[in-house]
Amino acid sequence: MAEHYSSFEHKGKRWFLQRLTAVFLIGVLAFHFMLLHFVNHAAEISFMGTQARMQQVGYFGTMVAFLVTATFHGVNGVYNALINQGIDGTQKRVVKWVLIAASVVLVAQGIRTAVVMAGF
Repeated sequence: MAEHYSSFEHKGKRWFLQRLTAVFLIGVLAFHFMLLHFVNHAAEISFMGTQARMQQVGYFGTMVAFLVTATFHGVNGVYNALINQGIDGTQKRVVKWVLIAASVVLVAQGIRTAVVMAGF
């Protein structure tokens, strides 16, 4: 049998956060699919409807939490996959800071868009 290798320190902080964000994302994705694919069908989704939903504090907060959580989960997964492939030293530091910068830009733009859609 092949030996199992993971860059996650088993039961460390990043390991725990990866699993915690996965559980949150499953719940929010279920909410998303139920609301936007079963309650409201694709043909019924409009920009004005999106604005109305974003004006509800609970929905707005959920979508912002979804954005931040999905960004962390994805970036953390990519970073650990690259570490598993063997990057280290300077490459590892460069990748880490590029991913952090991309995450900050993504979250900032997402929150900016959400705020505009909510009319704040």
